[in-house]
Amino acid sequence: MSAASPAKSPADSAAGDHNPWIIAMVVAIATFMEVLDTTIANVALRYISGGLAVGPDEAAWVVTSYLVANAIVLTASSFLAKRYGRKAFFMAAIALFTVSSVLCGFAWSLESLLFFRVLQGLGGGGMAPLAQSILADSFPPEKRGQAFALYGVAIVVAPVVGPTLGGWLSDQYSWHWCFLINAPVGVIALFLIWWLVQDPKSAIEERKRLRREGVRFDIVGFILVATFLGSLEVVLDEGQRKDWFGSNLIVVFACLTVLSFVAMIPWELNHKNPVIDLRLLGQRQFGSCFLVMLATGAILIATTQFLPQLLQDYFGYTATWAGLALSPGGVVTCLMMFVIGRVSGYVQPKYLIATGATIIAFAMVDLTNLYGDLNFGFFVWSRIYIGIGLPMIFLSITAASYEGITKDQTDQASALINVARNVGGSMGVSLAQNILAYRQQFHTSRLVEHVVPSEPAYQETLRAATQFFATRGASTVDAQNQAVAWIGQQVQTQSAFLAYIDVFWALALVSACAVPLAMILKNVKRGGEAPVGGH
Repeated sequence: MSAASPAKSPADSAAGDHNPWIIAMVVAIATFMEVLDTTIANVALRYISGGLAVGPDEAAWVVTSYLVANAIVLTASSFLAKRYGRKAFFMAAIALFTVSSVLCGFAWSLESLLFFRVLQGLGGGGMAPLAQSILADSFPPEKRGQAFALYGVAIVVAPVVGPTLGGWLSDQYSWHWCFLINAPVGVIALFLIWWLVQDPKSAIEERKRLRREGVRFDIVGFILVATFLGSLEVVLDEGQRKDWFGSNLIVVFACLTVLSFVAMIPWELNHKNPVIDLRLLGQRQFGSCFLVMLATGAILIATTQFLPQLLQDYFGYTATWAGLALSPGGVVTCLMMFVIGRVSGYVQPKYLIATGATIIAFAMVDLTNLYGDLNFGFFVWSRIYIGIGLPMIFLSITAASYEGITKDQTDQASALINVARNVGGSMGVSLAQNILAYRQQFHTSRLVEHVVPSEPAYQETLRAATQFFATRGASTVDAQNQAVAWIGQQVQTQSAFLAYIDVFWALALVSACAVPLAMILKNVKRGGEAPVGGH
């Protein structure tokens, strides 16, 4: 295809005779709905816990079950899309996601909610990689950057909107609406996909070939990969809550993770039609993109989860206001997606990735200036800085990951990149949770060394605090007890601040590691040379 060609031929395009931008809008809406559910339930957990009369640890499985099911089906989406048709599989995924969302909203017990969340995760896991593949086949190479910008808005902004929307719905109505809002969106998306999207001619020929040759689904490989990813998700998501290897549950799932990983590699490498093409990860270009997407997922999900948590626990924000602190960053991300979509036609992805990772690293360093008197604006600006850097990484990774792979590997590449984003998010949250827990213990133990009667600073603080409470009407004994309790509370607060600072330093390091990985990427071909072509 020449650089000047405005579009693909209808037979070779997933858009057919329709405007590909309408297709981009539809798949972006469907993807937004799916990614939103990875975070919308987080802030509603305490409402779910109370509504279903279960403990916080049990309610946390509402999030874990979705992530596990989501990760598992991602690996099978490539084969199923080829075997049964991309359009048919995408519609089935949306239908399952929509129906199970409604069932989640009407769940009558924790067991029923977890079952429906698994179904929701299975439906959602098939949507994101197929949306990416549909976009790749709807646009000519020179316009993919702009198309992926719209898709990127859904992927990057949805986790930011999730806590705000989930908090507002839970505060104003009930947690059930966190799931029920998917129903009208899902129905509309399902109709539009049926009406607008078609399978490209090459995909139809591939499906006929698979049927003619009797190619079967790699069921053993799928079981191994599903066991590996599912067990890994459980270990990462539940490890901190279950005291890691002090829990038999975590030990069992950790063993399953290792065993399935060891068995998976030789099986997938030697199978004629593997469920996951591990050789893609061995390519310098795609392997580097995979690692950078792991880091991007870690930064995106960890900051999205821990900034609202910090604001609610130590700055007195409601769930709604904590989410609003992230919202301006989401707006900036939307704008930057389209700016980078235009710029990506002139600047090589590796330079955009390196620049974006550097900006995010500095944004994390800025968050280490944490103390108790920070205002709303500080957290808004910190998220804006992140919102500037993330689109540079996300869009560039999406474009660069298709460089050097063949057309029949598009679905595989999309699935693996989405696996990297999901697993990276879980790894980022797990890393942040562990640093926060263990460093808070460390800082508390160091701070209490100075909270002793022999310390002049402690004596002066205790005297001033006692005098303060006495002037508020407390008796001498009560005032002193209140002063001691207040000092203890301050120790806990300051140790938490110091632990959060350590978390932000760690995330800055993760982001900085993406810079050298970006610089080893190859230059992406421009003009008429498709990024899904050969080396």
